[in-house]
Amino acid sequence: MILSGSSIKSALKKLDELASDAILFVCDEKECLIGSLTDGDVRRGLLRGASIDDSVNSIIQTNPKYYLKGQCDIDVLQDFRNKNFRIIPILEDEGKRIIDVINFRLQKSYLPLDVLLMAGGKGMRLRPLTLDKPKPMLPLMGKPIIERHIERLTTFGIQHFVLSINYLAEQIKDYFGNGQNHGIKLTYVQEEEELGTIGSASLIQNWNHDFVLIANSDLLSNVDYENWFSTFIQSNQDLSVLTIPYSVKVPFAILETHVEKVIGLKEKPTYQYNANGGMYLIKREWLSVIPEGRFDATDLIEALIEKKANVGAYVHRGYWLDIGRHEDYVQAQTDIENLIV
Repeated sequence: MILSGSSIKSALKKLDELASDAILFVCDEKECLIGSLTDGDVRRGLLRGASIDDSVNSIIQTNPKYYLKGQCDIDVLQDFRNKNFRIIPILEDEGKRIIDVINFRLQKSYLPLDVLLMAGGKGMRLRPLTLDKPKPMLPLMGKPIIERHIERLTTFGIQHFVLSINYLAEQIKDYFGNGQNHGIKLTYVQEEEELGTIGSASLIQNWNHDFVLIANSDLLSNVDYENWFSTFIQSNQDLSVLTIPYSVKVPFAILETHVEKVIGLKEKPTYQYNANGGMYLIKREWLSVIPEGRFDATDLIEALIEKKANVGAYVHRGYWLDIGRHEDYVQAQTDIENLIV
């Protein structure tokens, strides 16, 4: 940002420092957006006779593109990308105070989501690896599993995270702290007892957005969170469950019968199912359904179906791995080298 009334010369110095991200947002004393300025704007201004000692206000673009905090118009973001806008300011509200920027060179989107990652399990199936280390902190190419998960989420502009912790919780807190060193805003919810796969959400009172992504912390995937969120909004869903196609091949001929009569036959058929992928998008208001105490994600799904809520399934056909067993962890060590996040 550069203050309104600054000289073109001072703007040139800032643009030179920014290198590949060379755009300035001209603001007033309250950091409210007035206009934008690029190298091209300066060049055109000088050609028109401006002096480097003149005010930047004489050469700025007065109607810059911007995006509002909490905005759900994913089509707008996609339009910015398609038109090769690289850096877009995020405004707090229509008062136009800049609070952030989207840099499409570094991130894919800017989703208005809080994320709750469930990181309190004991990882019994991964013992002895988890005897003195919580499963989410097991390393993948030098970084904990949960950090790999967080890094992918942040590429979609997600900044607010809550970690639900219990087993060996201090190791997680010591590593992440308040999230500042990892470029995120991070808080914790401590389970004093095992609360199931989603029960700890009942302990959280302060959310930053109207939509929440809840996920297991030990997942490795290349989910397109923007496409998922866009589908969620367009379908006006209350809850969306990420599902993974799962095939079951029967090694026998299967008879189709009615009473005691054979009416058909399938030779070694394969059946396709949508398996629960351990990630959920939900409107924040529906979290009130979760009671205090132990509660699983499957309980929440059933409760919302019973209440006639709009429960959807988002089928993910890309990479997905639940790191729950030793063989999964070995596979993840290989996959992480080639996984494009």
